[in-house]
Amino acid sequence: MLKMMTFFQGLSGHQPVRDTLDFPRSPQKLPSTSEAESEASMSVASSEDLAPPLEAGTALYREEEKTAKKKKEKKKKSKGLANVFCVFTKGKKKKGQLSSAEPEGAARSRQGLDGPPPTVEELKAALERGQLEAAPPLLALERELAAAAAAGGASEEELVRRQSKVEALYDLLRDQVLGVLRRPLEVAPERLRQALAVVSEQESEDRQAAAAAAAAEPGTSGLAVTRPRRWLQLWRRGVAEAAEERMGQRPAAGPEVPESVFLHLGRTMKEDLEAVVERLKPLFPAEFGVVAAYAESYHQHFAAHLAAMAQFELCERDTYMLLVWVQNLYPNDIINSPKLAGELQGVGLGSLLPPRQIRLLEATFLSNEAANVRELMDRALELEAQHWAEDVPPQRLDGHCHSELAIDIIQIISQAQAKAESITLDLGSQIKQVLLAELPAFLRSYQRAFNEFLERGKQLRNYKANVIANINNCLSFRMSMEQKWQVPQDTLSLLLGPLGELKSHGFDTLLQNLREDLKPLFKRFTHTRWAAPMETVEKIITTVDMRLPEFSELQDCFREELMEAVHLHLVKEYIIQLSKRRLVLKTAEQQQQLAGHILASADTIQHFCTKHGSPATWLQPALPTLAEIIRLQDPSAIKIEVATYATCYPDFSKGHLSAILAIKGNLSNSEVKSIRSILDVSTGAQEPSRSLFSLIKVG
Repeated sequence: MLKMMTFFQGLSGHQPVRDTLDFPRSPQKLPSTSEAESEASMSVASSEDLAPPLEAGTALYREEEKTAKKKKEKKKKSKGLANVFCVFTKGKKKKGQLSSAEPEGAARSRQGLDGPPPTVEELKAALERGQLEAAPPLLALERELAAAAAAGGASEEELVRRQSKVEALYDLLRDQVLGVLRRPLEVAPERLRQALAVVSEQESEDRQAAAAAAAAEPGTSGLAVTRPRRWLQLWRRGVAEAAEERMGQRPAAGPEVPESVFLHLGRTMKEDLEAVVERLKPLFPAEFGVVAAYAESYHQHFAAHLAAMAQFELCERDTYMLLVWVQNLYPNDIINSPKLAGELQGVGLGSLLPPRQIRLLEATFLSNEAANVRELMDRALELEAQHWAEDVPPQRLDGHCHSELAIDIIQIISQAQAKAESITLDLGSQIKQVLLAELPAFLRSYQRAFNEFLERGKQLRNYKANVIANINNCLSFRMSMEQKWQVPQDTLSLLLGPLGELKSHGFDTLLQNLREDLKPLFKRFTHTRWAAPMETVEKIITTVDMRLPEFSELQDCFREELMEAVHLHLVKEYIIQLSKRRLVLKTAEQQQQLAGHILASADTIQHFCTKHGSPATWLQPALPTLAEIIRLQDPSAIKIEVATYATCYPDFSKGHLSAILAIKGNLSNSEVKSIRSILDVSTGAQEPSRSLFSLIKVG
């Protein structure tokens, strides 16, 4: 990191990216010229400290500036390329008003230029005064020299002397022209057009000279080769230097961190290119490709900064910042910003980093985020377990016990996914798979920690309340997985497994006292008490009813599930008592009487449990069908009933059937054997979706 800080020395100004660089996300109406100039004028006026003044291209141009300073028009010197564009951001000059950058000599009568062809001395004087009107006479002088050389009337010494003077004049002209183009918005539009016209004329002359040279025999002119002069190429080189100067300036003082560097680079590039599009493009000939020239220069400098940074061993934050700029902010908020998108579409700037390097950075980012998510989830669980151990009561929310653990975990995962999506949506999809792979391990840790609490915390005052709060947590987890994260079904089953076990253990804990209270009541169903079983059933229902308020702070869906568990327990325990072979009834009347008691008990249990929210409709035929088997006397009719029963409850075995048939003391062994054989047909049936008889052991 020390190397990274050295790399960014002098480029600082730590500010949040989004708070300082307000890149528009949606297209905006382009302001009119007057509006743009007014707004830009305010922008420039508030940013005078952006950069130091640019140096003039030549000594002659510096002399010109000294002359211009004597004028009474008190314009401030520009402090950077953003202020170099001040001609177009401070409002147009009145017609006929002189530019402060135009020398006084240019406003006077162009002596020696408007009459007969000027002499070399007159051209030199005009160029030293900054008069670009000297370009056409100079070009004529060059052509005259070429014609003289071709005619062969002049000596070689004379040609060399005359050519040296022409080249000296071209040096002056070049410095003047490139000086103007170096500072394109510090000069009046008319002077800028003059400079551009000179470059265009020179480019045309370069092409003509190249064509003539290709047709002529080598060494026939007697002159040194001076073309192509390539002034357009020199201009582009100047643009690159200006871009480097602008992008390399120091931002406001502050911590030397990548955020401030990226902010400076991005804001400078965006503002400067917008000024190029709005103010320079209308003045520059198409052959200059002014927007592409500036855009490519700024892009290359930006890319060079990032490439240099990527060579270091990056910390997590730097890796993220690098990716978010390369993959999101730069392409979306700069290249495709409303004012630049149409202009840069055909430029083809490309990415700031090569694809292979981006993939490596993305892999590092995903690994970093997975490690961070693991650490944060483990820390959240540790804090929650500490609250359990310290007997801290859970919060109450809408009448339910509430834990923040599920919310914390969901937020940790959601923030990691949002962070990846802030780079690209594709990276967001990738990290989703990474995070879902981390979640099962966390849920198993959660389940283990909860089981330890169930064992060790029984004496705590807020024990049951915290158990209920953690059962309620399962709803938040499940809803997030099913709705927000849209987890595939196979993955969902894997994730819900630990939650299902956690909920089941929580239910067992909550129902433990109730089951203890019911145990002696169910034992009353002996061969001496079956004659009046309804009294026992009523006491069982009353006992359950007294315990139900303990579960009122469960979420509604879990309260229903708990009531289904109570319903199952009552039916199961009733069947266990019927199966204990303590009761043998030898007459049909006795069997019919017992069947009536069973039906009445079944109706009472079903009505009570349904009234309190049990959704266990699947338990409804469990007791009435057994009553019917006990009531029937015809073995064939009993077989039909048993076959139907086995369809409803696939875990109903021959052992369970034998225990029920033992009550019917008037059946022969052969009849019992024949009835039992009906279950052979069901051998190999599918496993039951819900267990009833598999919970009942028979001898």
